[in-house]
Amino acid sequence: MEFFECNSQRPGMRFWLFPLFAMALWAGNVIVSKLAAGNISPLAITFYRLALAVAVMSLFLAGPTWCNRVVVRRSWPKLMCLGFLSMAFYQCLSYWAADTSTATNMAIITALTPLLTMLVSSLLLGEHPSLGMVLGGAIALWGTAYLISGGAPAELLKGHYRVGDMLMLGAALCYAFYSVLLRKWRIPLPAWQSTYLQATSALLFMLPMQLLVPAGQASLDASTIPLILYAGILASVVLPFFWIRGIEHLGPNRCSVFMNVLPVMTAGFAIVLLNERLGWHHLVGGGVALFGVFIAQTLRIGASERKAA
Repeated sequence: MEFFECNSQRPGMRFWLFPLFAMALWAGNVIVSKLAAGNISPLAITFYRLALAVAVMSLFLAGPTWCNRVVVRRSWPKLMCLGFLSMAFYQCLSYWAADTSTATNMAIITALTPLLTMLVSSLLLGEHPSLGMVLGGAIALWGTAYLISGGAPAELLKGHYRVGDMLMLGAALCYAFYSVLLRKWRIPLPAWQSTYLQATSALLFMLPMQLLVPAGQASLDASTIPLILYAGILASVVLPFFWIRGIEHLGPNRCSVFMNVLPVMTAGFAIVLLNERLGWHHLVGGGVALFGVFIAQTLRIGASERKAA
């Protein structure tokens, strides 16, 4: 998937709506994950959403992708790896996390992904971490510890934490590895075709897993079908459309800043739809963690823009 930075001209304000809408749909998907908990197996909903997404995308992508079959054949192992990380393993972890984590915690931890991506990039690509990354990372680490410990970071040393929070942190780290590999490999395919093939690869991974799910945990009924429709169409097709369009017009750096809006939107939805309550550990820990991410993003972007100038 290849994304391009926008030119030096200031982008129109309407283009900022693309990542904003993407974050709204992502926040809704976190709520769907919570609603799915206990109603359907994480393996089953991951399989169903991928099957639906691939079916929808096949309508307009199967032909163009076939025309690029030579590139696809050459890049298939990398596409399989990317699909597994982003659409199979990441999704399963996030659904499992929803069993014991709150929607607000999940969104705040997800918002750490840009920072984790910078750290993984330093390890895999040999990029030297900037001062902003180190400072922001330290601040975000403290905020995250405060959040997942419920306001008592020392309790983490005693092993007192929610399993769901740690699973969500693992999911965010998984997505960070995906983002870095996507950038490193630079597969020469249009963004939509790459997304389509990654989803197809993830579906192949999930097929044998789906066969292991007990029938009672994979049922399609009035309580699960709306969740699958949201996850398979809005979160897997419409959301990437807005995100890809945003990156095309604004560039990946500007779009990544919108990840900080995700926890705010999710918390609002969770209060209204799930009756979740915000505690001081959400406001303090989440606020500090997002501030750390913002510092890392801002100083990193500023340095890159000065270098480009």
